[in-house]
Amino acid sequence: MKCFYSDTFVLPLPEGHRFPMAKYSGLRERLLREGIVAQGDLVEAPRAVWDDLRLVHTEEYLHAVEHGTLTRECQRRIGFPWSPQMVERARRSVGATIAAARAALEDGCAANLAGGTHHSFPDRGEGYCVFNDVAVAARVLQRDHGIDRVAVVDCDVHQGNGTAAIFEHDASVFTFSLHGAKNFPFRKERSDLDVELDDDTGDEPYLARLAHSLNVVFRFVPDIVFYLAGADPYEGDRLGRLKVTIDGLRARDRMVFDRCRTEGLPVVITMSGGYAADVDAIVTIHANTIRVARELYASTVPTAH
Repeated sequence: MKCFYSDTFVLPLPEGHRFPMAKYSGLRERLLREGIVAQGDLVEAPRAVWDDLRLVHTEEYLHAVEHGTLTRECQRRIGFPWSPQMVERARRSVGATIAAARAALEDGCAANLAGGTHHSFPDRGEGYCVFNDVAVAARVLQRDHGIDRVAVVDCDVHQGNGTAAIFEHDASVFTFSLHGAKNFPFRKERSDLDVELDDDTGDEPYLARLAHSLNVVFRFVPDIVFYLAGADPYEGDRLGRLKVTIDGLRARDRMVFDRCRTEGLPVVITMSGGYAADVDAIVTIHANTIRVARELYASTVPTAH
């Protein structure tokens, strides 16, 4: 199972910035140390080319990102100050999801050890998201690999508002978001299926709503699934508030992968959010996602598309 990483491209963040950048290198190190992924299956993320980014993002926005002319307000919405390293990191994160999508078509499952930047819109970024990696990768598969129908299963605690807006009028992409009702973004967009959860939702209600929702998603009959395996529904997350345990999140991952495998569908994993003060807990949640996927997909031959 191929896993693409971009943690060697680090943003120069101000002291005390709340984004836990260390989780990415910590995840790669954990996967190696525990033998979840072999060294040869860890691949440095390629850089997304601008023409691929143009499949989703406007020319004006891409020019501003590339040349450092984003307004102060645009940078504030993204949550990162502009720098050449920010541009490089954002392109690598998209490149990792594109590469993972292509690998999943061959192997059944592959992962970006970052990504899930679902708050990015065609003309702007927000919520620590510069470019929308899943949207770009979906468009690349449709352009280059004969993929007709794509499903996005977004289990980040925050609604995938950018992804919802990008595909709102596109019948070839089904967007599903399972998120906190009272959490960011406070102005929600319209996914094909939005499931809003109350604060303090625990494991059993969370998993029950997910199981019901997956039945709806798979009636769409997609050719491939993009799974945003957010760590932020975790009970210890600073921004989550859903009170789901680490065991509950592992059960969530198994439920998603079991359904994809039963349907014979390739699945592309992205890590999405995770903001616990205990970075090791974030790493554990993400490592569990990869562990469960590898266990289920190790001997799977993907269905031809």
